[in-house]
Formats: sequence, C-alpha cells, structure tokens
Amino acid sequence: MRKWISTTLLLLLVLQTSLTTLTSTVEAASPQMTKYRVYQNDQALKEFATQSQAIAYAGKFAYSHVETISGRAWVWDNLPRYQLYQNGKTQSKWAFQSYNEALSTARKLTNVHIRDLENVGWVYQSYAKYQLFQGDNTNIKWSFPTLAAAKQEASKWGNAHIMELNSNTWVWSNLTAAQVKAQQEAAPVYQLMLNGGPVENTPLYSFLKEAIHASAGITGSEVLNVKTNKIVHSNTADYLIQQAGKIVGSAISLEAAVQLAKKTPNAEVYYKDQVYWSGIPFLAVYQGDNKLKAFNARSSAVAYAKGFANSSVRTSEGRTIWSQTKKLVYMGWNGSSSSSTIIGHTANTQGLTIDSPTWFELAAADGTVTDKSDPAIVSLFKEKGIQVMPLVHNQFNKQMTTAFLKNSTAQKSFINTITTRLSQLGAAGVNLDFEEVAGSDRIAYTSFVTAFAKAVQAKGMQLSIDLPRGSLSWNHLTAYDHAALAPVVDTIIIMAYDEHWSGSDTPGSVAGLQWAEEGVKHFLSYDIPRNKLMLGIPFYVREWKLDSSNKLVSNRAVLMKEVPKLIADTHAQGTYDAASGQMKYKYVKDGFTYLFWAETEATVKARIDLAKAYDLAGVAAWRLGYENSDLWTMMLRMK
Repeated sequence: MRKWISTTLLLLLVLQTSLTTLTSTVEAASPQMTKYRVYQNDQALKEFATQSQAIAYAGKFAYSHVETISGRAWVWDNLPRYQLYQNGKTQSKWAFQSYNEALSTARKLTNVHIRDLENVGWVYQSYAKYQLFQGDNTNIKWSFPTLAAAKQEASKWGNAHIMELNSNTWVWSNLTAAQVKAQQEAAPVYQLMLNGGPVENTPLYSFLKEAIHASAGITGSEVLNVKTNKIVHSNTADYLIQQAGKIVGSAISLEAAVQLAKKTPNAEVYYKDQVYWSGIPFLAVYQGDNKLKAFNARSSAVAYAKGFANSSVRTSEGRTIWSQTKKLVYMGWNGSSSSSTIIGHTANTQGLTIDSPTWFELAAADGTVTDKSDPAIVSLFKEKGIQVMPLVHNQFNKQMTTAFLKNSTAQKSFINTITTRLSQLGAAGVNLDFEEVAGSDRIAYTSFVTAFAKAVQAKGMQLSIDLPRGSLSWNHLTAYDHAALAPVVDTIIIMAYDEHWSGSDTPGSVAGLQWAEEGVKHFLSYDIPRNKLMLGIPFYVREWKLDSSNKLVSNRAVLMKEVPKLIADTHAQGTYDAASGQMKYKYVKDGFTYLFWAETEATVKARIDLAKAYDLAGVAAWRLGYENSDLWTMMLRMK
C-alpha cells in the first residue's frame, strides 16, 4: 500500500518543524475545517466551516436542520411547528413554522384544525357545529361554525332546517305552519333503523323532524327514507376514541368525542379512519423499532435519544428527524506527519470518523521509536468530532523487522513507548502498518500483535491493523495469520488496492471492483467478524506507458483529483471495462501508448456500497489529499 511513497514525501516526513510552529499552524488553519453539518430529516447532506454557511445551505431544503459536528448540538432548523388538517387529512404544503401562517391558510378553509406539534390537541379549530339541510338533502358546503352563518345560507332555500351537530338535534327551520301540516299529513316514509333492521314497534313517520326526535331516544339508530332507500339522519356514535390501538369509547359528535379523549391519556379521536384529534405527543424516541418514550418538544426527544445506541426520533406520521443508528466508519490516512498537511487533508473531508497521521515508525531492531506526533492536532480534531489513530510503520524493512520480532525486550520497549505516548496524546488508538514482514515470522508477528493489542486496549484505546488483500491460495504462506489476528485486534483493514502496483509487469487497475469484492469474501472466510472489517479504498490510479510493440516501459501514480485534467489534456478515450467495473482510458503521445483505469465518484460509491452490502464497519482511504473535496459530499450522504 505504501510501497510507492515518493522520496519527496519521505523527506517531508523528516523535515518537521518545532511543536510551537505546529501549534500555531493548527490555530491558523483550523477555521478552514468544517464545524457544522446539514441534515434533511436524519440524512446528512453537507458540512461547512461556518454556521451561516450551513444555515444558508440548509434553507434550500424542507425539514432540514444544522448541527455542530462535535457533540451534535442542534443549532438551527426549519422544521414545521404547526400542521394544518382538514377533515383529519393534511398536505405537505400545510406545514408551517409560524402560527400566523397556519392561521391565515386555515381561515380560508372549512372543517380544519391546527396542531401545535409541540403540544397535544388543537390550538385552533373551525369544525362545523351546524349542518344545513333542504328536506332530506345536504352537501359538504353546508357546514357552518355558527348558527347565524347557517341561517344566512338557509335564507336562500325553502324547506330548510338546521341540525346542531354537538347534540345532533333539529334546532331551526324555515318551514311555515302550512308546510309543517302538509308534511305531517303526507304518506309516511321515514323508518327508524337499528343494526341494519327496522326498530320493532315503531311507526313510519311522515314529518322528518318527528322521526329525528324519535331517533334521539334510541342510541345507535338511524332514519331511513324507505321511498329513496337513503339514510337521512344518523344517531350512531361514529367518532371513536382509541388508546393503544383499542377502541375505548365513542360519541355521536366530534366535540363530545374530544371531551372524552381528553380524559384518557394518549387517546385519539377517529372518524372514518382519520385522526381528528390526538392526545399523543408528536415525537417519539425509538431504539431500533422499539418505541421507548414520547415527547412534545424536539429538544427533549433528541436529548433523550442521545442516551441510547441505535436510536432515532420519529414523528407520529413516520418521519425520522434525527438518528444515531449505525453508520459507516470513514477513516483516512494522511501519509504525512506535517500538521499543516494533516489539517489541509481533513479540512476537505465531510463525515470523516478517524484520521491517521504517520507519526510513529520502528526506527531500529532494538525497538527505538521515531515520534513525530503533535498533541495540538489531537485536541483540534477532538473538537471537530474526529478521532485520531496515528499510523506506526516498520519502514517496510524486512530484515530489521525480523530482528525486532526475535527480540522480546525490543518489543516491550516499543510497545511501552507507543502506548505511553498515545495515552499522553489522548489518541483513540493506533493503526499498525507493518508491511514486508517475512513469512517465516508468522508466529512471531502474531505474538507481537497480541501483546501490542493487549497493552493498547488496557489503556482504553483500540488497535487497527492493515493487511494486504492477498489471496486464499497463498495467504497461509505470509506473515499474516488472519484467523489468529482477528480475535485480538479491534479492526482489520483490507488493503484492497495495488492489484496492479508499481512493480507489476502488466498494466491494469489499481483495484478492480470484482477483485476488491473477492478480497472481502476472502477475509470473511477467515471468520473475521464483519464489524471488525474495513475496506481499504484507493484515491489514486496508475498510468501505464507502453512502447510501439505494447511492451511495458514504465508506470506512475496519478492522484484521483488529477484524472479529469489528464483526460482533458490528453483527449484520452474511455471505454467501459467490465472486468474492473471502471472506465479504461487510452491515449497516444510521442509514439507511446498510455493506459489508466479511472477512479471516480461512481467507483468510490461502488466501493462504499460494497462495504454496506457485506455489512462491514466502514472504509479507509489511501490517502487523503488525493481527492477533490466534492467527493466527500457524496460520501457523507452515503454514511
């Protein structure tokens, strides 16, 4: 993985400035780092350095909010506070942040209510209290909040009467005495009905008012016009009070039902399967799919949810507005110990979980450690919600490493030096990157890693280890005993790149998608727990130079962010390569043919999808700084 670190980079690692200079560099560069994250519902969208930038961006989306990355403090939102309902139904456009906005719309409609989402019940309602009829007939427009309004409409019609809905009684009509007498003397057509059949020992009625009056004495009865076969009046309790999914009461009118519901904790009023009034808090905290507790206030709900793993805050309508369910871990190697470089790398990221600067190396077989760590970086990144797990490497020196693994005193000294310094730094752990270890050192290497892991974990930190993708056919011949290492370390990172590397004799992709997936399967076959595995992904490609006879001449690494310019400058022609799952580009210059397999946002997304598909802990990128910052917007949204 690091075999191709350039001489320039190695020199840069050596030429470090003093701690004072580093600290000032941190302070100068830190404002560039992102501090705020924008969410839509519970989905992260993008990160920003300033609160004003974050709020301006969040304002473009409905149901969005802004949090600090560190500590997830909720600093702004445009979540609606008031929701408008008509006959129990609502629309997305009826969500308002202010009561006056909601009220303005409500006054243009009939049979509506407004709910303050941080309280139960109504803060405003204009449900009809009076219904106008002309004979047996009425319509939806003849519902009125006041008797005066109903009478005003009734003046336009003859043979009109008004029912008061709360008592379900006939309260007014414009029938003349002669009309009343004529209707009383007409052929009887009104039958009292109960449970689908006529009420026994009751007559047919000629005058509707008399039938309605008789029905009032029989709970659950209805009035049927036998001539038209139409129910013209109902005395049934159609408003249902439900609690925990069970019907606990009923009423003839909405007002009566609400009064009953108010006496019943967490009750709701239903009419024709629609909720007209709710005594259930709008928000609830869940752990997984298990409902823990309900809340009126968003702040209280989020504060409570933070105390539980895999928790979320959901509205009663099923919208999740906050969550801390399992998310992918994003780790990035810096490949550098320069504080300014490290800060520059992380400033371009969004959603980065772990940063791994190259701070330690095994300097000699006697366990001497080269330490280039900077405590100011650890402090700064903690404020940004980023863990620091510095990388320690063995200079990829096989002979020195063999001698080291034979020297128990050297190993104890190395382990003590590293763990003591990590503890002083306040680091989250350490990333062990010992490469080019001799296959004959397999047992010794496992023993060393076991002792190292115990020492690190004893101080409350974690040890991650980088292992080459390798192959089932020959991994047993290497120094890396996957099955033995898995139980002792906290994380194993599959270095799923360098499928074709600087020493390859044939051109090809740095990491074909199918090749990477096969590597994941290999590691899972060693019974390594999925939550201990991370997929290493490349932020670089390799360009191959061939002569006129297609003989490989040389190759070079190209940073991912440089690929678009390379394509544009050379007019390289791309074709899809099914074997790698990537675009393969080709161009000719000065008699030579150049080939490269592009790493793009789409291929990075495919690698993250791979980690998700196999339920791995996350992905680790080699290395930060090789990518465009825009890539992280996509990565954050996939997290």
